[in-house]
Amino acid sequence: MTAGVFSSLSTGIGSWPGVDVREACVVVLGELPVLPHLVELPARGIGADMIGRTGAIMADIELDVRTSGYRVAQRKSLTGRRAADLLREDLDVLEELWETGGFASSDRRLKIQVAGPFTMAAQVELRSAHRVLTDRGAVRDFAGSLAEGIRQHCAEISSRLGVEVVVQLDEPSLPAVLEGSLSGVTMLDSVRAMPEPDALDLLDTVIAGIGLPVAVHCCAPAAPLELIRRSAAQAAAVDVSLLRSRDLDSVGEFLQAGKTLMLGLVPAVAPDRTPKWREVATPAVTLVDRLGFPRSVLATQMSVVPACGLAEATPEWARTALALAKDVADAFQDAPDSL
Repeated sequence: MTAGVFSSLSTGIGSWPGVDVREACVVVLGELPVLPHLVELPARGIGADMIGRTGAIMADIELDVRTSGYRVAQRKSLTGRRAADLLREDLDVLEELWETGGFASSDRRLKIQVAGPFTMAAQVELRSAHRVLTDRGAVRDFAGSLAEGIRQHCAEISSRLGVEVVVQLDEPSLPAVLEGSLSGVTMLDSVRAMPEPDALDLLDTVIAGIGLPVAVHCCAPAAPLELIRRSAAQAAAVDVSLLRSRDLDSVGEFLQAGKTLMLGLVPAVAPDRTPKWREVATPAVTLVDRLGFPRSVLATQMSVVPACGLAEATPEWARTALALAKDVADAFQDAPDSL
């Protein structure tokens, strides 16, 4: 298979600092010439965070908020309406800027981000207060709702902007789901690990239901690259600083499979000093050299992203982070052998 639409570019992970969606969209559209993304502004509060926003996208499932977090609701809640209103506002602003700001281009795609099926099942409660993950039937229902909601969401964006849409499934909880390390309602109520074959089947079912190119993003330690490699996902987005020596075989097999690594090379919050692009690029070059791949892989199967979302960054650093990602991606394309 080929590396696909996620390769050889720079993009963002999704979240952005502040509450001004117009300003955020202008920066993202301006700094990411090939694959801009629909911004997420979790600082706006409940419904704007990853779980609440994804709940607004899901089909025929409603969420509400309790003191312990998000919970399945019987009907549309104030929380659900707020999340849907925020998402609609974001799409309206994006559409306006796309049409009037000179950002539309036949070379561009747009990336959306949603919490994936494992993270939603891990972080949302049933009405019984147990995690959705504890009920395998509910997990399947959630996965089906998520896939259909994403499909409809992407179709709306394509209709509004006349652009191809690709999908990033955010899965920070996936390692814990596979390890069985999530807590239950009580100490006696453990949450069993999901067997990897079941997880693979669930992930592929969601990807098939979406029907568009999908990348899986996991910024947690022990990102399951082997599972993602065997899935229908085209790419995996990981924080390069979290890769361990024992992960190298999985990284090599991932690249040998022709898939794209979206390497989190740029710090998600401002370091003590702004690094030069060559410093940012060094971990990727070192990784390729240790694996024994030609450096041309940097140009064909790697993309450059921040280490994670930029919600905790300053607005100044968020803009700088995207500019650095673009500079490194350009260097990978222009002269990978000279790095």
